Amino acid sequence: MKDIKNYIQQNKDRFINELIELLKIPSVSADTTYFQDVINTSEAVKLSLEKAGCDKVEICETNGYPIVYGEKIIDPNLPTVLVYGHYDVQPPDPIELWTSPPFEPVIKKTEIHPEGAIFARGACDDKGQMYMHVKAFEYMIQSNTLPCNVKFMIEGEEEVGSVNLKSFVENNTEKLKNDVILISDTGMISNQQPSITTGLRGLSYVEVEVTGPNRDLHSGLYGGAVANPINILSKMIASLHDENNRITIPGFYDKVEDLSLEERTEMAKAPFDIEDYKKALDLNDVYGEEGYVTNERNAIRPTLDVNGIWGGYTGQGAKTVIPSKAFAKISMRLVPNQDWEEITQLFSTHFTAIAPKAVTVKVTPHHGGQGYVTPIDSIGYKAAHLAYSETFGIAPIPVRSGGSIPIVSLFEKELKSKTILMGFGLDSDAIHSPNEHFGIFNYLKGIETIPLFYKYFVELSK
Repeated sequence: MKDIKNYIQQNKDRFINELIELLKIPSVSADTTYFQDVINTSEAVKLSLEKAGCDKVEICETNGYPIVYGEKIIDPNLPTVLVYGHYDVQPPDPIELWTSPPFEPVIKKTEIHPEGAIFARGACDDKGQMYMHVKAFEYMIQSNTLPCNVKFMIEGEEEVGSVNLKSFVENNTEKLKNDVILISDTGMISNQQPSITTGLRGLSYVEVEVTGPNRDLHSGLYGGAVANPINILSKMIASLHDENNRITIPGFYDKVEDLSLEERTEMAKAPFDIEDYKKALDLNDVYGEEGYVTNERNAIRPTLDVNGIWGGYTGQGAKTVIPSKAFAKISMRLVPNQDWEEITQLFSTHFTAIAPKAVTVKVTPHHGGQGYVTPIDSIGYKAAHLAYSETFGIAPIPVRSGGSIPIVSLFEKELKSKTILMGFGLDSDAIHSPNEHFGIFNYLKGIETIPLFYKYFVELSK
């Protein structure tokens, strides 16, 4: 422990500066405007793995953005850890809400991060957390303490659904063969109380289009005589929840697992202050499915949310039209046992059925993935538990996350190995939002903790 703390202290400025340089590249996978920037980021990740000590690093082409693969095989008889991360980032919009440019990283002190945090798109999700693994690997190479084999698989399409990762994994099962998969793309409770994510929700993401007349119409001449697609879409969306905020799609809850009172009691042990939660979000009150508390609503219960809605005239001033079309993007977070493709079909069938004859409806599925649960009696979980306990001086709490990492269930299916989610971000880090940031403490603590996972995983595997 002393050696790695010294190494981090000696290289702290370099570690921070290297991450800042990576964050300057706007690797937005959702927008083709940034195509070359995403490619440049893959090259930067390749170079960082080579410098850290991988014997073999390659950029693997896909039908989309490339996957960076690296490895250090010290003994085929030893266990192998596969590290997964992603180098693409979310779009920075809305730009005007950033207090500093999203791709010009700056370090600012905050109440939660008095030692400073790096503000930039991708700082926490996932460049900062991915890069912790590169630097932890560097330390183990430099100190000659790497206890097992390591493989890296860093992709560039996670933020758009990892559409090409499935075929890559299916076609490279031998290359990716491992004993455990390690991912840092989640968070923890606080800097004082670490946690390990043991469950992820699945995801179904769709876009809906409601069409009325064949063109935009004068709202005076036609208002009240033809269907307004925006009005209709609003009513349809509103009907997707009942008075208790339960989703009304037939069959939606058929496979939802109801956790036992014992399990819900264990989850409730995680420290949580509802007043702090509301204050941080500037809310007068929380909102959600009746019969469940906030930490259950956003982790163990499925949801349906409108992510965007548009149609008609939205420019400056007035334009009195009945629009021809209205659109919405809708995501459904799913719990384990809910199949995302089945849920997508249930949604499509229901949403089409509830539309009045005056309009036509088109549902376009975008992407999705299954939920996942990690057993806390696995060797990987125990190794992570020991590692966090040593660096934080307190045992981590197992928690379920409301987020989705669809590829985790894919890994288990194709690679036959469990995934350990060692996140170091905080809920307040504003991932996917303006002013995303990642604490310097969290970044360096991750670099300190990760080598201990390797150490304990190898020891427990004997």
